[in-house]
Amino acid sequence: MSLTKSDVVRAGVEILDTYGLGDLSMRRLAERLGVKAGALYWHVANKQTLLAAVSDEILSVDGGPTSVPNRDSGLAEGVDEWARCFRRTLLAHRDGAELVASTISVGLAEVDPAKTLCEFLVAHGCDADRAGGVCRAIVHLVLGHTMEEQTRTQLHDLGVMGEVDLARHDADFDLALGIFIAGMESVL
Repeated sequence: MSLTKSDVVRAGVEILDTYGLGDLSMRRLAERLGVKAGALYWHVANKQTLLAAVSDEILSVDGGPTSVPNRDSGLAEGVDEWARCFRRTLLAHRDGAELVASTISVGLAEVDPAKTLCEFLVAHGCDADRAGGVCRAIVHLVLGHTMEEQTRTQLHDLGVMGEVDLARHDADFDLALGIFIAGMESVL
């Protein structure tokens, strides 16, 4: 059986989910696939492009942030729907927020998680530049909140900190998102 880029990326997602971003190495990936590390470079140029491909895979899931919001939703409802979907997508993968944030920062991703949100905002009468600013701001809000959630959960799992209050995470996200949407509506 010959190795494909899809095989490499899927194995990368599995390693991310099992061990976390810190342990997603080319060596570990090669071991998982039963090949020498050099064989991976036929499919990904380096670790950064591997991480970008894994990020793209995570974000492209059906029902993920690239497939919402519903165009028939009102402005506030659509932004709320998109933000919650983006958060769920990130939380579905260990270190998902950190991975996506780092990939966005270096500009290697092919999948823009906020593309459909930006299109939604423009379709609802928002100027394209303003829509881009709103999208960048909500992406930062969701990534930052989710990264903190995932870090706290991992620290708990390692025994470094006490119980994690998941209901509090949800309540804090609800509040932050509500404040964001109210502010967005006041400037748009």
